[in-house]
Amino acid sequence: MMSTAGNSTNIVWHKCAVEKLDRQRLLQQKGCVIWITGLSGSGKSTVACALSQGLHLRGKLTYILDGDNVRHGLNHDLGFNAEDRAENIRRIAEVAKLFADAGIICIASLISPYRKDRDACRALFPEGDFIEVFMDVPLNICENRDPKGLYKLARAGKIKGFTGVDDPYEPPLNCEIVLQQKGRDCVSPSSMAETVISYLEEKGYLQA
Repeated sequence: MMSTAGNSTNIVWHKCAVEKLDRQRLLQQKGCVIWITGLSGSGKSTVACALSQGLHLRGKLTYILDGDNVRHGLNHDLGFNAEDRAENIRRIAEVAKLFADAGIICIASLISPYRKDRDACRALFPEGDFIEVFMDVPLNICENRDPKGLYKLARAGKIKGFTGVDDPYEPPLNCEIVLQQKGRDCVSPSSMAETVISYLEEKGYLQA
């Protein structure tokens, strides 16, 4: 049946005999996306790498879509205004959907500051296959870390529209997992990763 998607008209979805369930049986895992959101400096990328390593050691196939990394290629034409942020997130969500359909555990790590954009990503996936992980780290801790020196530049007025400084971050209201970092209590990235892995085990994602 002919259909229309956005500006694409007269297109037909072509089905193949090998489907998601077949790929999942081959990999002995269930494809999904783990969407890690939080302020710059909250530890998203570090936890994503720890999570990927932890799952790799368990024989599970993952792929990380890191916000900065994707902007080196697929999204290099996008800036950081609200429209471009929305498009950046939309593209990454569509790529993550392909990885999940391949049976891969896709880990998306990006600020994604607006709820409506994250909710639009969730709507692309079957129930349960979009796992939102909120890095609940206070702004002052993120700013003290400032691993890329971006907060300093934003406070000096050299970066405009920087999340947490002159652009808002909207925390999730109903995320699946919250990873907290409060005060001097320092939870290691590997411990945070284990929290996510435990969730995946409990929900049956580490078996076909």
